[in-house]
Amino acid sequence: MWHARLNLEYARREAPVAQTVLSFRHEGPLRVLQSLYPEGERICHNVLVHPPGGLVGGDALEIQAHLAAGTHALVTTPGATRFYRSQKGLAQQTIRVHLETDARLEWLPLETIAYPDCDGLNQAIFQLDPGAEMMAWDLTALGLPGANQPYTRGKFLQHLEIEGVWRERGRLDAEDTALLASPLGLAGYRCMGTLVLAAGAAWHPSQRDALLEAARDCIAEQEDAEAGIAGVTAAHGQVLVLRTLSHWVEPSQRLLRAVWAAWRERAWAIPAQAPRLWAL
Repeated sequence: MWHARLNLEYARREAPVAQTVLSFRHEGPLRVLQSLYPEGERICHNVLVHPPGGLVGGDALEIQAHLAAGTHALVTTPGATRFYRSQKGLAQQTIRVHLETDARLEWLPLETIAYPDCDGLNQAIFQLDPGAEMMAWDLTALGLPGANQPYTRGKFLQHLEIEGVWRERGRLDAEDTALLASPLGLAGYRCMGTLVLAAGAAWHPSQRDALLEAARDCIAEQEDAEAGIAGVTAAHGQVLVLRTLSHWVEPSQRLLRAVWAAWRERAWAIPAQAPRLWAL
């Protein structure tokens, strides 16, 4: 059993130039790679690495992050997060993040894979002070159909929360055919994506509508035989949510990245700068 913790502290350094800098502490097999600045000093790019490569029953990963006022961080991972077959109870990953006023966060890990016979909990909780903004996504694949390992057994619990504003919690039980097969549930799809754009205060209606329209334009451009289905909504005055369902990871991944880029430019006037890892 692996128990690991990682604490990330982002601060703003003013001299010699304004810069977001990271300090961190870790326990166990959880690391953060060197800070990179492909967009200039104000946006700090980091890659989180879990050397074992996945979680089994009894494993627990805990990530805590704090972004000081005026900082901007982009966090991703080098590969999928895998919840393997569990024989010794729950495997869990917990993420808790606090953004101070005018801080920005882009939480953009690669996909999560729930293997057959897994028993997993994946939860992320974000706290936003007034003026803070963030984008976070989750892309989850159930089983490995391409490797003839369908998700026919197992349990996977997801929790995503903007503290005090919006919360969703879903239990994906492989035996719950009403959820997995119903058109009111996953409709037979086995890959689902969620992208959230959240702010510490409500958007003006005109800005909210422009962001929704930008996402809908991306959805329309992605429509093809393999794209699956997708939609976007204002779940709250401070939260926009994009949903996507597909049979494979790649179509959902392409759409999440396209909407992330569109929202980044529309909401923050920052051109999309994809992490170099995404091109590998």
